[in-house]
Amino acid sequence: MIRALVSILVFVINVIYRSRPIPRFFVLETVARVPYFAYLSVLHLYETLGWWRKADWLKVHFAESWNELHHLLIMEELGGNKNWLDCALARTAALVYYWIIAGIYLVHPKAAYHFMEMVEEHAYASYDKFLKENEADLKAQPAPQIAIEYYRDGDLYMFDEFQTGQ
Repeated sequence: MIRALVSILVFVINVIYRSRPIPRFFVLETVARVPYFAYLSVLHLYETLGWWRKADWLKVHFAESWNELHHLLIMEELGGNKNWLDCALARTAALVYYWIIAGIYLVHPKAAYHFMEMVEEHAYASYDKFLKENEADLKAQPAPQIAIEYYRDGDLYMFDEFQTGQ
């Protein structure tokens, strides 16, 4: 089921955004934040019900969502959200994805993480291809201001929280 859902998402994104990389990345970054919201929601539910306290998990997932927020802000600064249809698609996909991933996380957390991993692998492949094909042009452009503020000048107090190794 998870592979099928990811395949559908990838197919739709590949068809709609074949020649529009920045709006594609805007959609991907809008969706990329969702699992962390879903995980945090479920973890807060568990905590509220007194089932368990996983403060370290809350911190990691919040740090991840903070990082994904900045990826999204960069895509917005680059103009990925200029078309209302792209925004509507991104938000609709995010809403549907939230409920799917929250439900999966409730019953099988490992499957939810695997789902997210597959979506992130697609996003990485998309970015990697774009960067390789546009390297010279990208190096000639200034970095988006939000990227400078986050990665160079910003408060990276949570950045190390999600830098995990296997």
